[in-house]
Amino acid sequence: MATGVNARARPLILVGAAGALLLVASLSIGVGTRFIPFGQVWSLLLHPDGSDAAAVVHDLRLPRTLLGILAGAALGTAGALMQALTRNPLADPGLLGVNAGAALAMVVAFLTLGVDTAGGQLWFAFAGAALASVAVYAIGATTRGGPTPIRMVLAGAAVSAALLALVQGAILLDPITLDRFRFWAVGALAGRESGVVSAVAWPILAGLALAFPLGRALNVIALGEGTGAALGVNLARARLATVVAVTVLCGAATAAAGPIAFLGLAVPHLARALFGPDQRWVLPASALLAPTLLLAADIVGRLVDRPAEIQVAVVCAFLGAPVLIAVARRPRVVVT
Repeated sequence: MATGVNARARPLILVGAAGALLLVASLSIGVGTRFIPFGQVWSLLLHPDGSDAAAVVHDLRLPRTLLGILAGAALGTAGALMQALTRNPLADPGLLGVNAGAALAMVVAFLTLGVDTAGGQLWFAFAGAALASVAVYAIGATTRGGPTPIRMVLAGAAVSAALLALVQGAILLDPITLDRFRFWAVGALAGRESGVVSAVAWPILAGLALAFPLGRALNVIALGEGTGAALGVNLARARLATVVAVTVLCGAATAAAGPIAFLGLAVPHLARALFGPDQRWVLPASALLAPTLLLAADIVGRLVDRPAEIQVAVVCAFLGAPVLIAVARRPRVVVT
């Protein structure tokens, strides 16, 4: 297995990635229609003084930044898991039907039950994402040989197509549902209620706790079925744990922030370029790099069209598309 960078440099690079995330998070709290100096940001965070600036920091920008950190870490880690599981450098968490399942659940909540609270919508979206992933895994597991990566990708594509067709049909029948669905589907960190952060924090933290120990098993899976079994790795259990982790991480992030494309696809490539293909380093690196890029994209969206904003999913698409093109043009891409 290729080692990538020098092993001694990896901890230093990881610390640097954590420092970059801290810096960008600070900028995310300070930058906006009203600029708050860097030093004042930390003062207001630690000692709120009841001023308008303190209200902006604690009520608006801090929840937005925390949501960006949680959603980014979840999507980046889920993307690394999917690419390692399927051994496909162009794999994305949406391959498990998570985005489509969340979208259909949101439409059902809007159209039939009249759910209009952020908390209710969040749990509907999360449940839809989980059910879609279970359906994909069940379809892939029904054939002889179990849920291999190819079968799961094909099942995910089929389930996603069917669910998205239902979504499009439903929203075309009701203009009100269409308007409410578009607000969620654009993918944004702004405009989410503060309770959303606390609601998704525990599922995402639990998903990360499940994902990080899978690094060794994913390294072994990359060596092939026979070699993995010979090394004592339960491949079926490792695949199931990976699917569960992806479902929890991507489901919670998508439910809270809406579908954000390219982040889970592009960040694992950056992590492998810095740390090599060892998943024990790629997974935590993706969890740090993805929220850094997501918050940076959110800051760009606030600045380019002030006082209006461009939603973070749109900026991520502009940043991620060149990465996808570059990956597609490379003659050989190593995932693990």
